[in-house]
Amino acid sequence: MEHLWAPWRMEYIKKIKKEEGCILCQKPTEDSDETNYILYRGDKNFIIMNTYPYNSAHLMITPYRHIANLDELTDVERNEHFKLVSRSTRVLKQVFSPDGFNIGINLGRSAGAGIDKHVHTHIVPRWAGDTNFMSVIVEIKVISEALEETYQKLKDKF
Repeated sequence: MEHLWAPWRMEYIKKIKKEEGCILCQKPTEDSDETNYILYRGDKNFIIMNTYPYNSAHLMITPYRHIANLDELTDVERNEHFKLVSRSTRVLKQVFSPDGFNIGINLGRSAGAGIDKHVHTHIVPRWAGDTNFMSVIVEIKVISEALEETYQKLKDKF
C-alpha cells in the first residue's frame, strides 16, 4: 500500500471533531464576511465559499435558519434559495467561464453531507479537462486557485 502525506487535511479533521454548534449558523453571525468567505447576504439565505472545495469557486447557498431538510424551508426561503443558485451560476459563468456545473444537495450523512443538520446547496463549476491523472489515478484533487483570490474575484459580483 502506498501512502500519500496530506498534513493540511489535519486542520479539517480537527475542526470536524472539535467544533461545537453549526458552522453554517455561526459564520453569518460574525462581522467578518471576507474571512468567512461570505459573498452575499440575502433576506433568508446567504452565499458562502466552500473552504474545502471540490473545485475552484465551489459555492454553497445556505438558509440562515438551522434546518436539515428541504421540506422545512418556507416558500419564501425556498424561492430565494433557488434564485441564489441561479444567480451564482450566472456570476460564475461571467467570472470563470466554466463549461458546466455540478449542483447538488446532500441530505443526510450517508448521502455525503459533511454538515448534515443544516441544508445547503453546492454549486461546483466544471471545466473540460478538470479531471486529470491526479484525481483518476491517485485520487488527489488539485485546486488551482487560492480561496482568497477567488473571493476577491467574486465578492463585488453579487
